[in-house]
Amino acid sequence: MSEKKILLEVKNLVVGFRSDEGMVEAIKSISFTLYRGETIGIVGESGSGKSVTSLAIMRLIPYPPGKIISGEILYHTDEGKVIDITKLQEEEMRIIRGNEISMIFQEPMTSLNPVYTCGSQVAEAIILHQKKSKAEAEKMTLELFEKVKLPNPSRILNAYPHQLSGGQKQRVMIAMALSCKPGILIADEPTTALDVTVQKTILQLMSDLKKEIETSIIFITHDLGVIAEIADRVIVMHKGVIVEEGSVVDIFENPKHPYTKGLLACRPPLDKRLKILPTVLDFMKIDENGQMIELEGGASIKEKIEQVIVTEQETIERRAQLEKAPNLLEIKNLKVWFPSKLNFFGNPIEYVKAVDDVSITMKEGETLGLVGESGCGKTTMGKTILRLNPATDGEIIYKGRDILSLSKSDMKDMRREMQIIFQDPYSSLNPRMTVGDAIMEPMMVHGILANDKERKDKALELLSKVNLLPEQFFRYPHEFSGGQRQRICIARALALNPKFIICDESVSALDVSVQAQVLNLLISLREEFKFSYIFISHDLSVVKFISDRIAVMNKGKLEELGYADDIYNNPQTEYTQRLIAAIPKGDIQEIKQKGGFLNS
Repeated sequence: MSEKKILLEVKNLVVGFRSDEGMVEAIKSISFTLYRGETIGIVGESGSGKSVTSLAIMRLIPYPPGKIISGEILYHTDEGKVIDITKLQEEEMRIIRGNEISMIFQEPMTSLNPVYTCGSQVAEAIILHQKKSKAEAEKMTLELFEKVKLPNPSRILNAYPHQLSGGQKQRVMIAMALSCKPGILIADEPTTALDVTVQKTILQLMSDLKKEIETSIIFITHDLGVIAEIADRVIVMHKGVIVEEGSVVDIFENPKHPYTKGLLACRPPLDKRLKILPTVLDFMKIDENGQMIELEGGASIKEKIEQVIVTEQETIERRAQLEKAPNLLEIKNLKVWFPSKLNFFGNPIEYVKAVDDVSITMKEGETLGLVGESGCGKTTMGKTILRLNPATDGEIIYKGRDILSLSKSDMKDMRREMQIIFQDPYSSLNPRMTVGDAIMEPMMVHGILANDKERKDKALELLSKVNLLPEQFFRYPHEFSGGQRQRICIARALALNPKFIICDESVSALDVSVQAQVLNLLISLREEFKFSYIFISHDLSVVKFISDRIAVMNKGKLEELGYADDIYNNPQTEYTQRLIAAIPKGDIQEIKQKGGFLNS
């Protein structure tokens, strides 16, 4: 192995946040080294400290309430100087931040300024750090937009964030972070909101940048398939501590810590169908002192997965059961068109055909997966089914009633059994309302249960079901991580005991361990209450796991419809084949062949 040049050293870093109970340590004396040209993957659950670690390196810990309590963050410059980032003045840090060390934030919806165009926000970073003229910066921005595969880059240059999809906003953030060719790129869940095809492009782009200018990457994600594709070394964090560290091959082939074993086991496998996903709790428990203990006589990852494999006979029986079930939802020739160009008199002459002549029938108790790239119309269709978007033409028949012809009061009653879990938990929770009140509110609106005490008991029960604590009932949304907020939204959707739920990217913001628990919860609720789901997602491995059938959409049209295993094993169209080919496989044999950074 050739000698590697150290770029960043984190030594005994402790980060705390002041709360009503005093100073709470979010990072508890962690140490690691990043080499030039290396990619480190940091994985762990919500609240493990992985994002706080990245914010500490960028010196973006909000003060108050947070602060770096102790430790060093040593940045090694090209000139051989060693700078302790923790001791820099803000003016000095501003020169490094964005220029030497850049960051792609987890949440593009809140990271972009809504009052400036996307182009001007990227150009501003180029003008500030590279001293370019406005025209030069605009030209470079356009090139970056092309590089991150944004559709119609010249339009997006002058577009505002609200005019873009979540995936497109994330690509603008990536372009901004890459604009100054930084020495260290910190990527905090950079591909979570992206389609698999775009994700593959972005991962390749980062890989190319790493080779081109020896950029080092700290890649934070809950997707271990992505970690396997991009990382040289893996750091596993839990509750502010590094529990395991090693090369990507060592971690995937021979995990030592029970928490790491749990993280690897709860990835939805692509080559088999499981009844439920193994979770971290199948491999470890937490004692009264908060320490992790490996379960005695616990099964290996392989054994645990083999215990929950769906047999061929079970698959045949499930399909036969669904075929006999009555129709729940019939979508007939649905069209949802939005005007894109008006004539002199204000009448539309051109349309964006978000949903274009789609017909699907769904059975009671069925889970229908809806997949496709950003902008294919899957979210629009989900919202139109609930009358949150107007339909241009077609019929939506739910239990024999035409949804599109219902009065407002009839539709309000119907919504009691038709719920949606939205993609973005940040904007779907009221920041001025405690999470307990947010869960109780729909019960009050629809007159569920006799009084507030019963509603509170129900809300506490729902918080427990989605793995949150009773004391969190009185907290506000800003006090939770992104993954925790999404679980609150799921609890709120379940408050009305609905029969039909549309899950719009409802697990895309969750870490893989929490995602497994939520998917298992959705499956157990389906079995217990005979729920039916439309599960909208860009993550085909998740959709394949939870769905009975999958509908593939492309540019508003229905591309393909069939049983989940059939679609994955034998896709009929070129578009579906391309989607499946882009899924990160996390193939350990392929990783071994690549050799890895430390063996180069």
